[in-house]
Amino acid sequence: MTEVDGGNQTRPRTAQDRRQEEEITLSATLKLTHKTIGVEVRRGTYDVLLDGDHVRSLELNGTFEMAVPPGPHRLQIRSGRNSSRTKSFDVAEGEVASFRCSGKSILPIFLLSFFIPSLALSLHRE
Repeated sequence: MTEVDGGNQTRPRTAQDRRQEEEITLSATLKLTHKTIGVEVRRGTYDVLLDGDHVRSLELNGTFEMAVPPGPHRLQIRSGRNSSRTKSFDVAEGEVASFRCSGKSILPIFLLSFFIPSLALSLHRE
């Protein structure tokens, strides 16, 4: 599809152009922090999955922010076979959705996580 500007034709719009326009006009923010107090057994690097896609890795005591389109999303963290449960959340334009993740849990949950890997890592909205 070719854009027309005042009767003059310009270059065709690419998928990248459309994504950049969406980021400019429709942006919300996802903020994720990997912090813990005390001893954390599972303290490695976590893979961050947003809507099922790997978006980046997050180190212990690290924080990152990224622009996301407004609307419903699914967030999960993984480290090898261990993971958090998937968290669904909605974010509006201009809003910040903040989450904190950790590998620390109480003893009964820690022991269960050897049999149910989705209990190994925690993910909480702040």
